[in-house]
Amino acid sequence: MNRKILKFEIDLDFVLIAVTTPLKDYRICYLINKYLNFNLAKTDDLKVEIHPNTEAVFFSMYTYHWEDSDTDFFFIANKGSDGYLIPEMRKTDYFLMIKNYIDEDELDNLVSSLNRIAEIVAAVKIDPKKIKSRENLLF
Repeated sequence: MNRKILKFEIDLDFVLIAVTTPLKDYRICYLINKYLNFNLAKTDDLKVEIHPNTEAVFFSMYTYHWEDSDTDFFFIANKGSDGYLIPEMRKTDYFLMIKNYIDEDELDNLVSSLNRIAEIVAAVKIDPKKIKSRENLLF
């Protein structure tokens, strides 16, 4: 009897920047808006079912859309109502997810601009494929 094996690969078509800061979400979004000329706005919390058969965990989320390049930005808290979005990165406070982002130079400028904000301890580009719980980032 022949067996067929299906391989399922998750399409991670976004860029992820890990942001570490002691500030609350609304305060760091204000500073990002001020220094980077963004317009991050609070949206409904991201609802993620981290463990099967348990209650969903809610994570604070802000969004912004660049009309010029049709790029979407999602600023998501790593610590939620009852757990972490990415548990293996507990020291990371927030993630800046960028969808439809193409230009590497603009990405490098964005990361360096984030690092120039005094209240941000570190902003680092992360490869989503290397994160174990990457499924939590799919919405």
